Amino acid sequence: MITIDITMVIQIINILVLIGVLNVVLYKPVRTMLTKREEKAASLEKEIATFHKNAGLRQEEIDRKMQGARAKAKEELDGARGGAQTAGAEILGMIREEANAAKSDRLAEIQQQFGTAREQLRGQVDGFAAEIAGKILGRAV
Repeated sequence: MITIDITMVIQIINILVLIGVLNVVLYKPVRTMLTKREEKAASLEKEIATFHKNAGLRQEEIDRKMQGARAKAKEELDGARGGAQTAGAEILGMIREEANAAKSDRLAEIQQQFGTAREQLRGQVDGFAAEIAGKILGRAV
């Protein structure tokens, strides 16, 4: 049976002293470390969230700049393409003009030769006619 005497009071005091010593030596430092660890984890999570937010903003900025660069490059390419087409059309027009000029020159030269040949044949028509008549009649005309 349990008897209440001085040993029980000493045991209760002993337990209370042990609880106080354990609290000071073991429990408070462990609780302090856990609290610091939780605070550090919370601050790291806030920093991580900030870094993710900054990374998202920078990515959006990069995307906007890339889109602007693409638009500018497309615009410059279209301008260069238009300039090349214009230059090509001008060169083609010059080539056509040269070809038409050469064609006109050749055509004039051919017409001149045709006119010269016609004049020569007209001068010889009387001789040809007399020759043909002589052959048909069988005598000289």
